[in-house]
Amino acid sequence: MLVLEFKTYAKPNQFQSIDEAIRICQFIRNKSIRLWMDGGAKSWFDLSKYCAIWAKEFDFANKLGAMARQASAERAWAGISRFYENIKKGIKGKKVGFPRFQKDCRSVEYKTNSWKLASDRKSITFTDKCGIGKLKLKGTRDLN
Repeated sequence: MLVLEFKTYAKPNQFQSIDEAIRICQFIRNKSIRLWMDGGAKSWFDLSKYCAIWAKEFDFANKLGAMARQASAERAWAGISRFYENIKKGIKGKKVGFPRFQKDCRSVEYKTNSWKLASDRKSITFTDKCGIGKLKLKGTRDLN
């Protein structure tokens, strides 16, 4: 898998939209951990199903693409499974690492949909309902 990270030029309203998308991801992750703590989620598939339910229940969660919502739930499940693996290992003196609620989460993971790289590869357009729009990429790296 190839991962490219770029800084972008954006307008203040686009930065607000990006912050809103980050808050939605944080909400989905925290909601997933809470569901697991309450005993409602036994596997990653349960969290994936609940992502669709939360999108219908909360209007703001529906703004983010389904794949980005599921990526947030997947990250929550990664923390939960790491917790169980640390318990199984039983390493003495090491913290087990109970999954924590995120308050400083600063990322959104768009996997294959909700974005489109321009043909000149100098800008990216986000097509979900958050309203981020088209961002110009900073940098001189040749992406061709």
